[in-house]
Parts: sequence; C-alpha cells; structure tokens
Amino acid sequence: MERLGTLVFSDIPASTLYEFDPATDRVTCYRKPSNKANGNTYDHQGRLITCEHATSRVVREEADGSITVLASEYAGAELNSPNDVVVDKAGGIWFTDPPYGRMDIAVGVERSFPQPVRGLYRLGPDDGPITCWPTTSNARTGYVSLMTRGRCSSTTRPVCTSVASRSEATCCPATKSGSPGAGSGSARGRRRRRADGMKVDSEGNVFCCGPGGVHVFSPQGRCLGVVLVPEVVANFNWGDDDHKNPLHVRHYGALQLPALVAG
Repeated sequence: MERLGTLVFSDIPASTLYEFDPATDRVTCYRKPSNKANGNTYDHQGRLITCEHATSRVVREEADGSITVLASEYAGAELNSPNDVVVDKAGGIWFTDPPYGRMDIAVGVERSFPQPVRGLYRLGPDDGPITCWPTTSNARTGYVSLMTRGRCSSTTRPVCTSVASRSEATCCPATKSGSPGAGSGSARGRRRRRADGMKVDSEGNVFCCGPGGVHVFSPQGRCLGVVLVPEVVANFNWGDDDHKNPLHVRHYGALQLPALVAG
C-alpha cells in the first residue's frame, strides 16, 4: 500500500488479501474473503484496485472501506476472470481477462467462459467506457496473464502482456487516445516455461517473473539476465521511497532484494 509503505498481496486459493509491513516485519489479513483476488494496484488517489477471479470483477476500495465495482461485463456478457491491472498516467485502468479463474483449479471457480477471447481491456478515466482489444480467439492456449506500464523510450509508454504457455512477453505503445498501438516486439526468457508478473523500471527495462526467478529484458527485447530465486515467483512490486527495493511474492512468502535502478 504505497500511501502507508506496506505491501498488499493476494493468496488466491485462500481467497485472502494480506498486508506486509516492513517496519514491523508482520503480515496481517487485509481482506477475507477476497473473492479469489489476483492482481492489485493503486489509482492516483491511493485507492486499491483489485481483480477478482471468483466474481469476474474489477473492484475499487474507497476511502471509507466500501467496494465499488468498476467492471464486471463486456458486450452484455460477464468477463472471464480479470487477472492483473494497472493504471495509466491519464487515470485509465488496463486489465487482462484470461479464463483460468473459471476453471476447476485452486485459483478458480468452475464456470463457463462467457467471453470468446482473452482480451486486453481499458476502462476510461473517471469510470469511463470500457474497450476491449482481443488478444486471441483460442480459449485454451496462449493465456494472457499479466501486464504493466513504463517507458521503453522517452516518447513511449508501453503496455506489456505476458503469454504464459509460450513463456513470452509482448510490448506495445499505449497511444494518446488510450489504445494499444502496433506491437513493438516480444521477448522470450532464457528458460522455457511460464511467464508471469511484470514491471518496467525507470530505464525501460522489463522485469518478468518466470522459471528460475525474474528475467530482465532491455527495451529492445534482449534478455539481460535472470535474478535467481529459489522458489517460483508469481509477481513483484518496487518498494521503498526510491523504488530500488523490489518485493517478490513467492508461492510461500515474500522476498526483498535491492536493485541498482529505480522502478
């Protein structure tokens, strides 16, 4: 939670949000049930925005603790299972919508898939209209899982998505109109398996969770190396006031590592 200097993270199978306070080294329950919440972020007003698998919603926690539903359907049908979310400079909310939150697995609640694609969605600023950009029409392969934003150069602010089954990350510029432009390239890690949570640092390098740890790519898509982690890393965020202390969320806890470049 940026405004308090704490980290809020999801335990999807337990349907719980936890809060880690580095000052006290304590983890406490933040929200339970969380409706199998997955991705979390904050808007420019410091309000927590969360993707819920079990309800297929994107929700916002208001200052008084109440929950506002920001998105739950598209084109008259429920969303599949919003997965990860980020807020752009204009206040638009981008999120991905793969189907596995509707599967009979630990992170899902078995249901049919109402959306025929795993779309990349943007909710306009001030709870504006929702727009979808389909990523693929095949509902069972090539899951689009997570996204982030940052800079690939001084003139672009890309939206990046990871495709788990291909262990691939794709980056495309977000235009001034709030739509993704033509893809600027893709990158594959040094080890084949699952790509997951991503962030972009202040120099435009893409950090992507994957097999063995966190894979680091240059703005041109070249793999610069892998931050080795002894457990599977699902996601992470930049920590501390200088954003040089990323916190990595693992399957069985959180790990903090220093970085030379700010996030």
